[in-house]
Amino acid sequence: MADRILFIDDDIDTLKLVGLMLERQGYEIAVASDGMSGLTKAATELPDLILLDVMMPDLDGLEVTRRLRADPALAHIPIIMFTAKTMVDDKVAGFEAGVDDYLTKPTHPAELTAHVKAVLARSAQARSVGAEKANIIALLGSRGGIGTTTLALNISIILQRSGHEVILTEFNPGRGTLALELNIHNPLGLSNLLTRSLKDIHLRSVESEIISHSVGIRVLPASFQPKETELEQAVPQMEAILNSLASMCTTLILDLGSGLRSYVKPILRQCDRLILVVEPVFPSNIMGLTLLEELETDGISRHKISLALINRVRTSLQIPWRQVETDLGVELIGIVSPAPEQAHQASQGGMPIILSHPDSLVSDQLSKLAKEVAVHLRSEEG
Repeated sequence: MADRILFIDDDIDTLKLVGLMLERQGYEIAVASDGMSGLTKAATELPDLILLDVMMPDLDGLEVTRRLRADPALAHIPIIMFTAKTMVDDKVAGFEAGVDDYLTKPTHPAELTAHVKAVLARSAQARSVGAEKANIIALLGSRGGIGTTTLALNISIILQRSGHEVILTEFNPGRGTLALELNIHNPLGLSNLLTRSLKDIHLRSVESEIISHSVGIRVLPASFQPKETELEQAVPQMEAILNSLASMCTTLILDLGSGLRSYVKPILRQCDRLILVVEPVFPSNIMGLTLLEELETDGISRHKISLALINRVRTSLQIPWRQVETDLGVELIGIVSPAPEQAHQASQGGMPIILSHPDSLVSDQLSKLAKEVAVHLRSEEG
């Protein structure tokens, strides 16, 4: 079936010329001569691509774009905007509104065809990625401050370097530390999304807040501003964000902070596996057991839960790992030894341990832990 293209322009001659060029390339063409009728046709025709003029008398192209992006049923449709202008500011305004590509009038037929093919190909690729839900792995600490975020960050980097397409998201508003570990200033992406209405949370809005970091992964960190802890009540928004993220990658890593906050159980129901992070000392072990028992009463089976132990104190104070594994009744997949100096240097330099100290014992332990996570990913895919 031929791709359907909607062309919106108040210039009738341009409508005819561009429409004819595209029909000759085998595309189905629908046209509209103003912004309002263009929006109506978009809703009824559901085209694969919209060509849109920026200068129109009733609604200009920027406003049409904003309305398309605000409609969940239409927000996914790629848009190429035509303009007679060449000013950078006009293009920036278009991209900020949600335009995918730009063409300047008059356009050469070969250039038009090349841009149309490229945008349609990117759109088709995005749909194919979104057709299969990512493996979702959550990390949850039995209590705060034991290194859950550090674990999530290093595992994400290792998996990305092993061929997985990873996004790391920190669902912990107002208590985030991921941005601090990566030297990201003013991490407002998650907060921006959590304050949106549900209809405004979609692939494009979520993607616009994701940061492609130099360590090699894409991240959506939480704010560390205490006032934003109130956003943890925005559970429907978190679920909507999660659904979009799961269509953007093959492996989605979630840092859920510590304890059973309001959003944890709803998020865990959508996860493939939970890694519970526990320190093998009292009372962390008891808090981990209590947490597991409450999750189990809520229908989250221990079969989908694995255990990771973070050691931060001398051996004489630790509970033997076999005892912790037996007491909690879940599989132990990794132990990480104390490395306070390396952890401090990594945080200060914005360079995770696996990259800043690749030959260290703790990096070796993190790599083994990530391999165990990858084993579960393969078994869940099968």
